[in-house]
Amino acid sequence: MNLKELTTKVAEIAEKAARFILKESEKFDISFIESKGKNDFVSYVDREAERIIAEELERLLPEAGFLAEEKIKYPGSGRYRWIVDPLDGTTNFIHGLHPFSISIALEDENEIISGVVLEVSGKEIFTAWKNGGSWLNGKKIQVSRCSALRETLVATGFPYKDFGSLNSYLNCLGFLMENTHGVRRMGSAAIDLAYVACGRFDIFFENNLNPWDVSAGTLLVREAGGTVTDFNGNEKNITGLEIIASNGKVHHEMLKIINKFMT
Repeated sequence: MNLKELTTKVAEIAEKAARFILKESEKFDISFIESKGKNDFVSYVDREAERIIAEELERLLPEAGFLAEEKIKYPGSGRYRWIVDPLDGTTNFIHGLHPFSISIALEDENEIISGVVLEVSGKEIFTAWKNGGSWLNGKKIQVSRCSALRETLVATGFPYKDFGSLNSYLNCLGFLMENTHGVRRMGSAAIDLAYVACGRFDIFFENNLNPWDVSAGTLLVREAGGTVTDFNGNEKNITGLEIIASNGKVHHEMLKIINKFMT
């Protein structure tokens, strides 16, 4: 399998879905949304974008199975699995706020080997493949070089449906506000990870995410020279339940902070 060629084709599929999402965004009304749970929304746009992506990916690699947020499934019969979020940042989308993104990863027996994150405005597409580096619009990218927490810009996601550890999170957030260049919340974990990969953010952390939120972005960060672990420093089986992504140089320092406040 030529992973560079495959990733290029996946990027083209993401661009096709992005054109649909952008077209629908011009006439979308918030009354179209459905609720999957507290502050967890979906619309016909998510579902149709997923259908477009899944049908194209199934043609590209018929033997692959699927793990997709809106639950479109192709059975698959081989070692490969696509992990797809057709619209990461749905809350941003329904309010007409950028960014929102498409995230597509290919898994080979529990290892992510190809990843695409497309910011749906169409201006930026991030790609990576195993041992091939990370790329933004065809130019190679790398994580930042800062080596001290006080120099970092940190990205996170706010709790939106599970508030059981809210106080611990707020204490951690307060510490980071006082001891870094600042904290940002973009509303799309896939974008947060892509921005770590290209050096805009130095650290991203969040919990209670899902594999489709983080799989492509995890590969982007690692292929750009960064580090991705859970809150205990484990690098394997990153599902999104706990995730810290960094440039690597500040990872140990961030792990200590997370363990102080959130574990």
